[in-house]
Amino acid sequence: MTQNNGKYLIGVYPGTFDPVTKGHLHLIQRASVMVDRLIIGIADSQRKGPLFSIEERVAMLQSDIENLHAKGCEIEVMPFKNLLIHFAKDVEATCIFRGLRAVSDFEYEFQMTGMNAKLDPDIETVFLMASDKWQFVSASFVKEIGSMGGDIDQFVTPQVAEKLKQKFSS
Repeated sequence: MTQNNGKYLIGVYPGTFDPVTKGHLHLIQRASVMVDRLIIGIADSQRKGPLFSIEERVAMLQSDIENLHAKGCEIEVMPFKNLLIHFAKDVEATCIFRGLRAVSDFEYEFQMTGMNAKLDPDIETVFLMASDKWQFVSASFVKEIGSMGGDIDQFVTPQVAEKLKQKFSS
């Protein structure tokens, strides 16, 4: 277990996960070695117009994390509707993990981190750079490719690929 002055460390990795990609799973794996408990917070935001319901996204993520080797880290999937910083505080998180793929991600994440620090300076943000293998993978691109009949198998797990194919065939 990770210890910080005897403290049990809890981290939050938030997102819409619409759908969860292999890039997301890679970041979850990497974040899990830094904390004792990692909560995957699925934003229940209708503003982004998700393809999958919150229940579908929770189920897909729960299924996908069953295959991760977390080495002593407890991983849990939880939906949330409130501000991310309030969700993090509610679950007693000490840090928020954010993935960065490109410079364009950094500007938005930098602004959000600044606002979160103003709202609660006790919760740190930890940036994890996407590996080169997953740097260009985004849920938006996966949905677009899938909606046009393209091959998405290399970007998502088989069960997520099947769910996407079902959505686009109906």
